[in-house]
Amino acid sequence: MEFIFAGTDVINFFMIAFGIGVSCLSMIQIRKSPIDKQVKRYFCSFLWLVITYIAMYLIRMLLVGHPGVPVRTALRTVTIVEFLVSGFITFMLVLMIMTSAGSGKFSKKALLSVQGILVFHIIMLVIANFTDLYYYFDADNIYHRSKLYILSNLPPVAMMVYGMYLLITCRENISKRIKKAYWIYLIAPLIASVIQIFASDIKFIVIATVGAAVNMFAVITDALTEKYEKQQLEASRIDAELSMATRIQADMLPNIFPAFPERDEFDVYATMNPAKEVGGDFYDFFLIDDDHLGIVMADVSGKGVPAALFMMASKILIQNYTIVNKDPRAALEATNYQICQSNREEMFVTVWLGILDINTGLLTASNAGHEYPVLKHKDGGFELFKDKHGVVVGAMEGVRYRNYEMQMEKGSMLFLYTDGVAEATNASNKLFGTDRLVEALNSTKDPTPQNILASVEKAVSEFVKDAPQFDDLTMLCIKYNGKKEQ
Repeated sequence: MEFIFAGTDVINFFMIAFGIGVSCLSMIQIRKSPIDKQVKRYFCSFLWLVITYIAMYLIRMLLVGHPGVPVRTALRTVTIVEFLVSGFITFMLVLMIMTSAGSGKFSKKALLSVQGILVFHIIMLVIANFTDLYYYFDADNIYHRSKLYILSNLPPVAMMVYGMYLLITCRENISKRIKKAYWIYLIAPLIASVIQIFASDIKFIVIATVGAAVNMFAVITDALTEKYEKQQLEASRIDAELSMATRIQADMLPNIFPAFPERDEFDVYATMNPAKEVGGDFYDFFLIDDDHLGIVMADVSGKGVPAALFMMASKILIQNYTIVNKDPRAALEATNYQICQSNREEMFVTVWLGILDINTGLLTASNAGHEYPVLKHKDGGFELFKDKHGVVVGAMEGVRYRNYEMQMEKGSMLFLYTDGVAEATNASNKLFGTDRLVEALNSTKDPTPQNILASVEKAVSEFVKDAPQFDDLTMLCIKYNGKKEQ
């Protein structure tokens, strides 16, 4: 088979080669950009269709005029592929415009209408391929347009008109430069088609399609890249602020140990590991006076920044009312009243609040919906102390709480925690539970408060393994050493 090129064929050949090359370079640039992977795939798929479209021109240009049934079959295949790809390119363009304009504005009916036009286009092309409805090849395999050829352009043109309608009606939702790029793509092939009527041998539509497509994707990719970079800057700013919030929250809790180096009557240690940058759990311990120590373990509903803000307010209120009232029940009731006065988000906090008489070891406590404390007597092991729970703080006004007492002796220890410990979950969706917690407490060698917390944290970590942390892990342990004899 010999290939004979006319002058216009050479021009067309170079335009097609140039179009394929530019499209490939454009795809390389798109793949290097930091935009979303799905968007990259969509853009590259569009350009592959453009390459296929203009490649069909090249193949048809090479085959036209050569005799033989196989050549005719190949020509028909190439031609129908060219027409099909043209329809798919226009369909994908309309989807892009719909996305840019805001997909929420368009009903499923509008999308189905565009899809229906594409399906109609495909069906008519299949019919045309066997009936010479749009085009035919003579005995010398020369391509000719049928009288009804213009109908082959109606479905793509209908979709393009709908795209123009979207650009006009939704112009406020699309940036000027992207809108301009869409208009260029919609108009350039139409202008090229008009020019080609008077110079049909030169495929101006090839260079118009490629140029408009490359320009469109260059503009959109640049816009998306700028948006991505702004988002990254915003994310960096938020990360910096969250890091600062984490430090502020950590500084709100007692975090210097030993906490009271001048007091030998007790030893206390606590930790808080938030599931997010900031959390809603908190602990606290503070001297009410020389003879009384306030101890708090609490868990705010929710996680993240809202919980952290609510946590800070709750911590300050609980500490202040405990120092003023010197009574756990009264402190919780006052805190609950104050929170309920301005709690539009309807958040709440579970609280265990105790006051230790440093001289006698008598611990007076009240529980507002919090986890059971774990108590270890002098010569025994750790055991859950199943106290009576009151209503969580912030749930409703007028709640009454009750106190109870625990007598701590020299060597007694108290372990407090939030539900993030007992409800730590492994990959099999099993909970750590209080049984494993008590077992970890009792298996601690050299049971100082610090060692006990380290032992529990290790047990939880070995249990959950690689499963993500869903809740804050907060623990406190206090050992009562008793008053030194004078």
